[in-house]
Amino acid sequence: MNEGAKKTNYTKAYNRLQEILQLIENDKLDVDELSEKIKEATSLLKTCKEKLFIADEEVRKALEELK
Repeated sequence: MNEGAKKTNYTKAYNRLQEILQLIENDKLDVDELSEKIKEATSLLKTCKEKLFIADEEVRKALEELK
């Protein structure tokens, strides 16, 4: 897991992604800002993916234990 995933919870990452999406959709960013926000969004997406993968694995393990 990357360092950002350890420090950021899923909800915060998701909410920040929503904020970035709003900025992009409303054309409120210049090219330099857009580039930075895309980098940030990419990192947040990776964090969310990792968190979902971990949760999926935990659910699978719990279900397996119930068998």
